[in-house]
Amino acid sequence: MPTRDRKPITMTTLTSATKPSYGHLTRALPADLVPVVDIVIPVHNEEADLGPSVRRLDAFLAEHFPYSYAITIADNASTDATWAQARELAAELPRVRAVHLEQKGRGRALKAVWSASSAPILAYMDVDLSTDLRALLPLVAPLISGHSDIAIGTRLSRASRVVRGPKRELISRGYNLILKSVLAVSFSDAQCGFKAIRASVAADLLPLIEDDNWFFDTELLVIAQRAGLRIHEVPVDWTDDPDSRVNILATAREDLAGVIRLIKGFLTGGIPIARLRTELGRGEDVPSTVPGVPTGMFGQLIRFGMVGVLSTLAYFVIYLGLREFTGAQAANLAALLITAIANTTANRRMTFGVSGLRGMIKHQAGGLIAFGFGLALTSGSLWALHHLVASPSRVLEVAVLVIANAVATIVRFLSLRQLVVRRKKPATAE
Repeated sequence: MPTRDRKPITMTTLTSATKPSYGHLTRALPADLVPVVDIVIPVHNEEADLGPSVRRLDAFLAEHFPYSYAITIADNASTDATWAQARELAAELPRVRAVHLEQKGRGRALKAVWSASSAPILAYMDVDLSTDLRALLPLVAPLISGHSDIAIGTRLSRASRVVRGPKRELISRGYNLILKSVLAVSFSDAQCGFKAIRASVAADLLPLIEDDNWFFDTELLVIAQRAGLRIHEVPVDWTDDPDSRVNILATAREDLAGVIRLIKGFLTGGIPIARLRTELGRGEDVPSTVPGVPTGMFGQLIRFGMVGVLSTLAYFVIYLGLREFTGAQAANLAALLITAIANTTANRRMTFGVSGLRGMIKHQAGGLIAFGFGLALTSGSLWALHHLVASPSRVLEVAVLVIANAVATIVRFLSLRQLVVRRKKPATAE
């Protein structure tokens, strides 16, 4: 089936009237103001930042943005004066409208507004305007031209200039490393609050997205990549908001649960990627074998060691990021579980040349058994350390965990190799 055309956006696309379907919409835009780009700003209790940010954004777009636009304030369950300010802004500024939702959740707000918008290009950005607004045109231009389906800002490019604390930097990089290892994503920054999508693509993807909160972005991008859609990345200059109220620990739990749910959906067919690829004209799924991987044990051991180094780095990033919030044992459990799944997924593909869904459940089960051994070993090591030393330093904790993880890694390699080699031999004999 041929690939669905990514037609450039033309003025003929803009003649339809808006079709709002919100419960509490201030007003629809006049017919002569139907936008090329609808920029959504999801807010929850943002009375301090909302007015200055929206006025600044509107002034910038009016002066520098070459396409017609709308700004939609999506107030989701605010309990302060945010909704009153949103209504005032909508009455004051011709290209601003506001919608109120009764339930909280960034993903929920974006689903509601994007689903009802008539603009051919849909975007969103955080209310604190952490991203340099000059990146907005490079973000939407590939979608308007038809070059890409989704565009995202990335803070992890070498060309990006980012101002934020080391803890958030470690957590962000660790999270995206997990996505690359576990779900084999190609994009670099899943959670940057600066994205755009073609409305025709959003219509296909939004019904498949379950999350209504922070994991919405990751779920959207992972499904889009699996469906063969083109994701364009724009390096952005980013200044972190020191007053951010994101609960890092709760968000990490939700993200972990979301990753597991995606894996389950791909394995069981609950997320119909094959059907979506066919409907979008993106061809068949990836093959079940990967060329160019080592076949001998020595080559596999070298490749396994490379994956192990990355997994260990990810483990310590996650461990140190969670340690202050959860304590040593809980941080160890979360870090070990996440990297165990990532390690098995990466080694199936990079070390043993297996991809796709065939044998994945058995391989992950074997990996989780090895995870259990690693958990017992590392937890036992921590327990012994804390009973032998009254207040061990972080350096000593990490040193003990390095040794314990090295032993666990050897066990993981031998067990996973045994599982994969057994699985591949019958196929070779055929």
